[in-house]
Amino acid sequence: MGTQEGDIFGRYELVSWLSRGGMAETWRAQLVGDAGVTKPVLIKKVLPEYANDDAFISMFISEARISATLSHGNVAQVFDFGRVDGEYFLAMEFVDGQPLDRFLKRARKSGMPALPVPVAVYIAMEMCRGLHYAHTRADSGGKPLGIVHRDISPDNVLVGYEGQVKIVDFGIAKAQSLRGFKTAPGVLKGKYLFFSPEQARGEEVDARTDVWATGVVLYELLSGQLPLTGLESVVLMKLAHGKIPPLRELRPDLPTALSDLVMKALAPDLKERFESSHAFGDALAEFLYASFPRFSSMSVAHLLRTLFREDLAKAGRDLPVPGSFQDERRAWQARYEAPDPENVADTRRHTGPVTPAASPRWRLPAALGAGLFSLAGGIWLAMKAVPAEEAVGPPMATPILAPQGMTGTAAPKESSSISTRPAQEPPKPAQTVTTQPTSPAVIPSGGRKYEEALAAGTQALARRDFRSAGPSYRAALKLNPASMQAKTGLAIALANSSSTSDAGYREAAKLLQDVVKAEPKNAKAWFWLGSSLQFSGDQTRAAEAYKKYLLLEPTGNSAEEVRALLKGMNE
Repeated sequence: MGTQEGDIFGRYELVSWLSRGGMAETWRAQLVGDAGVTKPVLIKKVLPEYANDDAFISMFISEARISATLSHGNVAQVFDFGRVDGEYFLAMEFVDGQPLDRFLKRARKSGMPALPVPVAVYIAMEMCRGLHYAHTRADSGGKPLGIVHRDISPDNVLVGYEGQVKIVDFGIAKAQSLRGFKTAPGVLKGKYLFFSPEQARGEEVDARTDVWATGVVLYELLSGQLPLTGLESVVLMKLAHGKIPPLRELRPDLPTALSDLVMKALAPDLKERFESSHAFGDALAEFLYASFPRFSSMSVAHLLRTLFREDLAKAGRDLPVPGSFQDERRAWQARYEAPDPENVADTRRHTGPVTPAASPRWRLPAALGAGLFSLAGGIWLAMKAVPAEEAVGPPMATPILAPQGMTGTAAPKESSSISTRPAQEPPKPAQTVTTQPTSPAVIPSGGRKYEEALAAGTQALARRDFRSAGPSYRAALKLNPASMQAKTGLAIALANSSSTSDAGYREAAKLLQDVVKAEPKNAKAWFWLGSSLQFSGDQTRAAEAYKKYLLLEPTGNSAEEVRALLKGMNE
């Protein structure tokens, strides 16, 4: 029989199982002391398959010993490590709160495409404080320990209900990478998205790698999406060459000063990056308190308590949020047009999208592979996957993935086929991927003006100029009402324009319904239909469209991500 709740594990009593990761399973536990004194802790037990790997265990113990010396308000402390009945473990500080990745997902579900600007900046600033402390630690002889986290990402940052921000798992990434664990199935999945260029090139790293990763986290907190997404090989190539889209392309409403700070942290050239986490943190503090002089850790606490109010209530907890906090949130909203989840709750019951007045949609796409576009009989968008957890609800901060394998080299023709080969990738010789038309080809009509309007829409889409693409495709559709390409292009433009209303998403869905009616085996159109229906708040029909897509394209990474999305919609 395996370990169960209530079991005694050395000096600890296991209270509840929390999760299983790449190298360990996590338990909430309590230290049982004399006279009935208890202390809540988090136990990380190394998985059995790694317990007999001597090199891994040696590295794990070495790194755990160093981590146990860290004592800082922004670092979750390691209290104990050792071995119980052949199982190696870490006993860590228990933080009463939520992982940052779940905080961001819940914000999306509540109507915010990203975290409010001061909240995002404060969290990154506190991360910098903890990192700088670790980076500058020395041994008793004054020799620098050279600690680098190497695995900074939202799931390794905890945010407490009292506003604390704490980094976890120092040293574990180094042990994981010892014997190539980073390439094992299910291990460090997606971690490459936070790699620095030097990591992507396989070079030695220093503290500036953690500066980069903190910049990526802040980029995601502010925009709702990562700088790069897609297949590991493509993302790593882009990272190695420093191909990062500017933050202001996604958030043009952000102050230039803040956007510049984020992009300085993401400078591919180490000499141009912040020289330390301390320097990055100080720059963020200067911006934060110049813009929001009254902001404090309790502002973070109150937002977290608001977003997780129902979860806390189910646990029998009632953490207070003062009425004045609503005024503070409205001030954030007025300054940066951030959405108000309370308004969403009142009008949508947390199930539908937010109107543009309440929530600008920063939907510039992250292409499957690298956030770019390609030409193959028309230029189309590729979208990034939204995490399965809490995917149901309001519109995501970024549209979801486009199906795989949509590249091509055929001459342009009237079709609703979608291509997603990254624009800066070299084309694969003699490789042509064709669609599977299920209806007779539409003969272009409308003459030269139609072709010009269609070309203008295609070019605007390539520039990610959705506001221009929409009218061009609409003009083409007026000249040729039967054009499947114009219908699909217009739908994509509507799904990505920051000015699109709920009616716009419904129009996009209607256009794509025409496409799938004419071409019932067009997997790509079914995918886009599901996306448009989801953005319009019609979760049931969106799920049906996604299922149609999976029937037509059941394999590949994109199919797996759609399945994960469907699972999240059903939870």
